[in-house]
Amino acid sequence: MDHPLMDLISAKIAEAEKNGEFDNLPGAGKPLPPEDDPENALLRRVMQENNAVPPFIALGRELEKLREELRQTTDAVSRKDIMKEMSMMEARIAIARKGWTG
Repeated sequence: MDHPLMDLISAKIAEAEKNGEFDNLPGAGKPLPPEDDPENALLRRVMQENNAVPPFIALGRELEKLREELRQTTDAVSRKDIMKEMSMMEARIAIARKGWTG
């Protein structure tokens, strides 16, 4: 089943072509740049344009903060709690990375 707006979209594209709105676009007639991971190219571009990072990167940054906190903590109980958090964070990173790569 087609999208309900397919006819409208097609009409808008045809109108833009008729008006020459696609003429002289940068890169027209040139091959697309090589892409290592074409399945995720759009997602990666959208994330980059919005200064977003994959979840496992954000979690990795949190893990680094925990490591720094551990380095600065001398209390044994606090160190144990931080190490538990770090262990959980590492598991979350592994899950997020697996989900990211499929």
